[in-house]
Amino acid sequence: MTDKKILITGGAGFIGSHVVRLFVNTYPNYQIYNLDALTYAGNLENLTDIENASNYQFLKADITDADAINTLFEEHQFDSVIHLAAESHVDRSIADPLLFIKTNILGTINLLNAAKAIWKDNFEGKLFYHISTDEVYGSLGDTGLFTETTAYDPRSPYSSSKASSDHIVRAYYHTYNLPVVVSNCSNNYGPNQFPEKLLPLAISNIKNNKPIPIYGKGENIRDWLFVLDHARAIDVIYHKGKIGDTYNIGGVNEWTNIDLIHKLCEIMDRKLGRENGESAKLITFVTDRAGHDKRYAIDSSKLMKELDWQPSLQFEEGMEKTVGWYLSNEKWLNNILSGDYEKYYSKQYDNR
Repeated sequence: MTDKKILITGGAGFIGSHVVRLFVNTYPNYQIYNLDALTYAGNLENLTDIENASNYQFLKADITDADAINTLFEEHQFDSVIHLAAESHVDRSIADPLLFIKTNILGTINLLNAAKAIWKDNFEGKLFYHISTDEVYGSLGDTGLFTETTAYDPRSPYSSSKASSDHIVRAYYHTYNLPVVVSNCSNNYGPNQFPEKLLPLAISNIKNNKPIPIYGKGENIRDWLFVLDHARAIDVIYHKGKIGDTYNIGGVNEWTNIDLIHKLCEIMDRKLGRENGESAKLITFVTDRAGHDKRYAIDSSKLMKELDWQPSLQFEEGMEKTVGWYLSNEKWLNNILSGDYEKYYSKQYDNR
């Protein structure tokens, strides 16, 4: 008997694939539907280990296509949505803001409308869980932390589009009583991250003796969260979070970009058998990004106190695991860099 029918959007992406795997493996009585448009950041090779599980199904669709989304809700009668699908790279949002408006705002509205239409006024056991980012809060000075009540002050097209989607989700709660919960997380790192983001890009470039680009002087500060700890937090919030509430998820782990990369270089030198300091010679400072927020830092105390969640890894251990994964999965990384990962869907699904 199926206890839950959960739609996880963006489930072929970096964070989403870890959430899908956790739910499929932990809850055999849940039917997990992974919806992904398989844009550049969606990669079904992230989920080869669970793709044949009896409680897992992949659905290829774009959340910006309202008709397709409505059809899927009618066909499968999902009782929960864990919404991770989003355009998320700040640099891309600066180059193409409209894409972020369409996906992050209109796509979220399409999902909300589909859930509202199917659930009608029978919200018992239903949940729309919206995953967001700490970037909606803007930029911090040298002190202070983002809390759930921090005023929004987004600075990029990406963070502005996510802020808008957060507000819309909460509006559906207040206006239509749709059962929602929202979480805002800090920077994630770990296996399967698309190599345009800082850490996998740096790992790949160090391995291939290419320059490591660092914005400005590398003084921007981020709070780093291991992706599996984020997935665990999503699990806890899904099951125990209070309807209508917001939860901040952070790693209690602040690093300047330059210190982070120096730490990474140390680990890479050791694992690659290089002389200490050799990889650091690849660091190259580039013109700072427009509107680059100085510092993000999350206060996770509400999540810790109310739902008993804690980060499971110390940062050094998480970095060791992350570097080890990328060095042990050269084929995955090479497929991404060559574009061959895009062929996986056709190979696996086109003849089904």
